[in-house]
Amino acid sequence: MTDFLQRLARVGIHSLAIELAVLALCIAAAWIAVWAITWGVRRRVERDPAQEPGAAGAVGGSGITGHSILLGRRIIDGLLFPLLALLLTDLARNVLQDVMHQPILLLRVAVSVFLSLSAIRLMARVLSAVFPTSKAVRVIERTVSWLAWLGSVLWITGLLPTVLDEFDKINLSFGKTHVSLGSVLGGALSASLVLVIALWISATIERRLLASVSDLSMGKVASNTVRAFLLLIGLLFALSAAGVDLSVFSVLGGALGVGLGFGLQKLAANYVSGFVILLERSVRIGDNVRVDTFEGRVTDIKTRYTLIRASNGREAIVPNELLITSRVENLTQADRKFKLATSIVVGCDSPVAQVQAILCAAALAQKRVLRDPAPMALLTSFAPDGIEFTLNFWIADPATGYAALQSAVNVALLEGLRAAGIDIPFPQRVLRIERGNALGDK
Repeated sequence: MTDFLQRLARVGIHSLAIELAVLALCIAAAWIAVWAITWGVRRRVERDPAQEPGAAGAVGGSGITGHSILLGRRIIDGLLFPLLALLLTDLARNVLQDVMHQPILLLRVAVSVFLSLSAIRLMARVLSAVFPTSKAVRVIERTVSWLAWLGSVLWITGLLPTVLDEFDKINLSFGKTHVSLGSVLGGALSASLVLVIALWISATIERRLLASVSDLSMGKVASNTVRAFLLLIGLLFALSAAGVDLSVFSVLGGALGVGLGFGLQKLAANYVSGFVILLERSVRIGDNVRVDTFEGRVTDIKTRYTLIRASNGREAIVPNELLITSRVENLTQADRKFKLATSIVVGCDSPVAQVQAILCAAALAQKRVLRDPAPMALLTSFAPDGIEFTLNFWIADPATGYAALQSAVNVALLEGLRAAGIDIPFPQRVLRIERGNALGDK
C-alpha cells in the first residue's frame, strides 16, 4: 500500500495526461480491430449463409449472434475486445516506462482492469457455450468476478505480493506430504485455466464437426470422442500444473477398476452403450421410436442417456443401456411414413361408396397427408347403432405433431357427411312394456 501511495505522489499532471491519451488510443485501436473482424465475418456469412457454422468456429464460438466466445452482440461484449485492449495497454505501459523514466500509474490500473475483465469473459463465455442450460454457470461467473476484481485491487495497491507471501507461509499437511496454501491456490488457478481452454477448443471442434457432417449421429460420435480426449489431456496438464505426481494414477487405476466392478458398472455400461448406439446407428437423432409404452422422437443422444420427446411435449430420459438390452421399436427405420387413423359410425342406410369417398376427400384436403399411399376408408364393423368406418392416412413428418392434423381431418369429414345428408347416429335404446302379459297374470 505504501508503494502505491508513493507512486501516486510521484505522478505528475503532465504524465497523467499522456497516459490518459495513450489509454484512449489503445481502447480505440482495440475497438476498431474488433469492429473490423466482426464486420468481415458478417460479410462472409451474408455472402454464403451456409458458412456460418464454420465462421463461428473460426472466431471461437457458435455464431456472431451473441453466443460467440470471442465476439458478442456488441463489440465490447466478447472476449476479444478486453484481450486486445490488455495487450495494447501493457505494450504501451512498457514503452512509456522506458521513455519517461518515471512511475506509470494509470496504465498500470488499466492493465489490471483489462486482465480481470478478460478472465471473467473467458470463464463466462466458455462455460455458457459448453453448458448453456446449467444454472451453476451463473454462480461460477459471479465467484470468478469477485476473485478477479479482488486480485486486481490487490495488485494495483501493491498488496498482492505480501498476500502471496503470507499464503506461502501457511503449510497444509496431507499425510507425509506438506504443501503451502499458495502452491495449492496457484495449482488450482493453473488447473482451472487449462480446463477452460480445453473446453473452449473442444466446443469449437465439436461445432465444426457437427456442421461438416450430414449425419448427426456420426457427428455426435466424433464430437464426444474429441471432447473426451481433449478433457483427458487437459486434466492431465492441469494436474501436472498443480504439482500432482501423475504416477499415483497407477494406484487409482486399480481402484477405478474395482469401482467399475461394483458401484460404477451401470454408469460405465450407459457410457459405452451411448457410443455403441451412435456407431451402429440403430437409433439416430430424428428417429421416431417406441420404448416400452413411450413413443416419441429422438432429439439428442448423450454419453449416458438419450432424450425422446413425445408429440405432446413430454420428454423422456432413457438410459442408453436400456436401448441396448430391451426391445425398442424404431418406427422411422421400418418405414418413413407414419400412419394415422380415425373412426366414425354412420347410419345403416348410408351409401357405403359415398361415405368412403367423403372420408378420403377429407384426408386429402390436408396438405400434410401423403398422396402415396393414398388414404383408405374401410368398413371395419357393424356397430349396434350403425356402420363403422375407419379412415387410414399417412404423413411423413410426425415429429411436428399430429393432434392438430387429426382434428382438422375429423372436422372436414364431419362437415362432408353433414353436407351430403348422411346421418351420424347416436346410441338409442327402446324400452318396451308388454301390458297384456301383466293384465293376464292378474
